[in-house]
Amino acid sequence: MGAPQAAAETGATPRRRRLTPEREGELYDAVLDGLRESGYDALTMNNVAARSHCSKATLYRQWQGKPRLVAAALRHCRPFDPGGPDTGSLTGDLHELARRFTGARRDVELARIISPALHRNPDLAEAMHEAVVEPELRTLRKIVERAVARGEIPPDSPTAARLPHLLIGAALARPLVERREADADYLTHFLDTVILPVLTST
Repeated sequence: MGAPQAAAETGATPRRRRLTPEREGELYDAVLDGLRESGYDALTMNNVAARSHCSKATLYRQWQGKPRLVAAALRHCRPFDPGGPDTGSLTGDLHELARRFTGARRDVELARIISPALHRNPDLAEAMHEAVVEPELRTLRKIVERAVARGEIPPDSPTAARLPHLLIGAALARPLVERREADADYLTHFLDTVILPVLTST
């Protein structure tokens, strides 16, 4: 009796085979290459399977569909530390975040590619929030919590909850307004002259 048949007869759930990190990386690269070439709407599971020399059944078994696969690929390409940088000061932590963000410019490119599809595809928006947005929000919350504990931010600061909006807005707005990338110098200056004075004011 084969394993799948035995599992079916006993009511057990077949074990999902775990892909190696190297194999996952190859699949994610295929997804990101497809996004850059054709955008989200034109990307298909068949296309990813062909690019990565993988069966479509494996892709669906691991990620259930295109939204979760794309979200996982975008999470994979971002350097991530669950606790965030801990330099000992709010200014140092935010400057380090700015450095990391601008050190991966392809993230900005992919964000621009994926943004139009987020408004049309609730499943993609949910998958992106779970895989990409919420981990980043947790990182910022930890940075704020440490700053409050050190006395750098008032516990009732109304700006703290808007910190993600300010940072993301600054990074995405400069290319639209000035037609220039939001590099590390720009974001650091924005932090020092706009965000930090308001965030730390009593």
